[in-house]
Amino acid sequence: MERRKRVGVIGCGLIAQVMHLPYLTELSYRFEIAALCDVSEEVLEGCAERYGVTRTFTRWEELLEEPLDAVMVLTAGNHAPMAIAAARKGLHIFAEKPMAISASEGAAMLGAADEAGVRLMVGTMKRYDPAYERFVQLAPEIDDLRLVRVTTLESPLEPYVAHYPMVRPSSPLPPELIAQWNAEEAPIIDAAIGADASEDDRYCYRNILLDNLVHEFNMLRGLLGEPSAVTYANLAPQCVAVNMRFGDAECHLSWVDLPGIARYSQQVALYGPDRRLVLTLPSPFLRSAPSKLTTEGGEPGTSHGWDRDEIVSYDEAFKRELVEFHEAMLEGRDARTSGVDGLRDLMLCEAIARVHRTREPVTNPTELPAAVAAEVGGS
Repeated sequence: MERRKRVGVIGCGLIAQVMHLPYLTELSYRFEIAALCDVSEEVLEGCAERYGVTRTFTRWEELLEEPLDAVMVLTAGNHAPMAIAAARKGLHIFAEKPMAISASEGAAMLGAADEAGVRLMVGTMKRYDPAYERFVQLAPEIDDLRLVRVTTLESPLEPYVAHYPMVRPSSPLPPELIAQWNAEEAPIIDAAIGADASEDDRYCYRNILLDNLVHEFNMLRGLLGEPSAVTYANLAPQCVAVNMRFGDAECHLSWVDLPGIARYSQQVALYGPDRRLVLTLPSPFLRSAPSKLTTEGGEPGTSHGWDRDEIVSYDEAFKRELVEFHEAMLEGRDARTSGVDGLRDLMLCEAIARVHRTREPVTNPTELPAAVAAEVGGS
């Protein structure tokens, strides 16, 4: 029972109901859902009944007064205030991506966790996809990596989640509450990308880079290490293009919103002279839908070529990241997607926004500030 951790969940919306709450329940020998918090009393009551939770709150500050081991911050808004307060209470923290709205806030979260001696993990779950892990293993087989290509075709969300038995509010959130959240985020975004940024630029930073492409950036960094430069970026609400360099390898990333059909598609591809690796990922909202890894090869100077498709596992990445969180707490170590890892993602998002606005390249965009590097030992 000492291994079982009491967890408070802040935010009972889409990702909590589709993934985290079901898998916390499946992992009941590792976790106890001890308390729930949501601004919607209707959603809160429905989730509490479904998962047998007796302690419920509409204010996260009250949840942090409970006897907990850890909190999971799953809200759609800014995670920094909740995470910092939780760290000061001595609680381990799992923060869904993005960990914060700006790199400065991410650094503050990291500092609070480090000072309290607690674990801070970021929910960039694609790093725990078994096919992605196999992808990382095979990548060194490409001796002369010449091109990295990432393509994401965004599609409507509702068709992918309509079949889940979610508790939904009967009426939308009060407009004044949404206005309050937006007002709180506005100065943070100003500081991150500039107070003179256009509405489109602000939208792209907050809703595309942070909420969507942070997964792609995190996968690339986990695969190739830190980018040496962001050389080009063009941000628009319907289409984003980014060019980066990882050492000698060029990386082209494209994201496009295609709302007409529910055909989500995401690929990460590595190209060398005689070997190609392509990881194809399904919608992240389909439980246990496997990713596919395709390896292509040939014999130089001949017409002989071959390809192999692998389905590595049906294990769910969301479930596997919860196991990682539990083990990181038990072992007193950083998770694979640690607070430092999440901070580097935020720094990369800010650098891309800066390249878009200035049309000037940014070198070493994820190099930690000296003060932060000193605190975390340069990791």
